[in-house]
Amino acid sequence: MEISKGVEMLQLDFHGNRIHPILLWDREMAVLVDTGFPGQIEDLRMAMEKVGVSFGKLKAVILTHQDVDHIGCLPEILQECGNNITVYAHELDKPYIQGELPLLKEGHLENPPKGQVDVTLIDGQELPFCVTVRVIHTPGHTPGHISLYLKQSKILIAGDSMYSENGILRGIHAPTTPNISEARLSLKKYLDLDIASVVCYHGGLSNTNVNEQILGLSKGL
Repeated sequence: MEISKGVEMLQLDFHGNRIHPILLWDREMAVLVDTGFPGQIEDLRMAMEKVGVSFGKLKAVILTHQDVDHIGCLPEILQECGNNITVYAHELDKPYIQGELPLLKEGHLENPPKGQVDVTLIDGQELPFCVTVRVIHTPGHTPGHISLYLKQSKILIAGDSMYSENGILRGIHAPTTPNISEARLSLKKYLDLDIASVVCYHGGLSNTNVNEQILGLSKGL
């Protein structure tokens, strides 16, 4: 689904669990935000090709955080694209993504996905990709969880800081959020933004009265 010019919400299905990586692209390059579960690389490739973007155009991967459904295809992407790819993540989640520490929520996995993080991101940083991307550090779900704000199109890529159902924002998913107090503070960071649309990794697009929805959620915290 095209949300704005050069901003595509992909949809991948994993045993009935729908997830939504984001593809940013223009004539020069493509940027993938999160990579799906392990073993989904062909699904990811097909979803990109439907948009008209080949894997060869992929120049960067931004990881919102370390969970296995977000970093799952990173090893295969790096194997296929090699040095053409730059991987971005917050420094607090970097050692987990690189396999130096066991994943916080999937520490039981014998062979978790992992890959090198080339560039660490900080709160407020702006990335001059196909569109201007502002990094928002939104810990709680994981220590290094980030959200991304696309200034021109007023789109918030919320990662797992929130989830949605049928276009309605439902707030924090408590069962998968170890630090609820941090997550609540993170949601309040969105109040300073002019947001037209939100994409939650779990639940997809919400684009109706989004600022009012977030304000309502924050009042309940």
